[in-house]
Amino acid sequence: MLGLFKKLRYATRSPKWSTVRKEHLKNNPDCIACGRSKKVEVHHIIPVHIDPSRELDPGNLVTLCDSPCHITFGHFMDYKYYNPNVIQMCSEYYSKYILRKI
Repeated sequence: MLGLFKKLRYATRSPKWSTVRKEHLKNNPDCIACGRSKKVEVHHIIPVHIDPSRELDPGNLVTLCDSPCHITFGHFMDYKYYNPNVIQMCSEYYSKYILRKI
């Protein structure tokens, strides 16, 4: 289901989050949509407030640049929503637009 509405904006973070985040960025330093490596963020595919058990799950994390990819692909231009198909959409964008420029 695309763009599910968030009932709550924030969730309590695990004390392990900082370590997991750093490790993820070490292994995945580039935005999966545009390839940038500056100003990147770790995005939860399924938000923590929806499923707290997946907060530290590496399979639930992707790297997206702060702007514009995080808000565009991760949240459909509105942080009230999330995109469970973010990996597929970013992959399609990357192959159609970014690789074409090379």
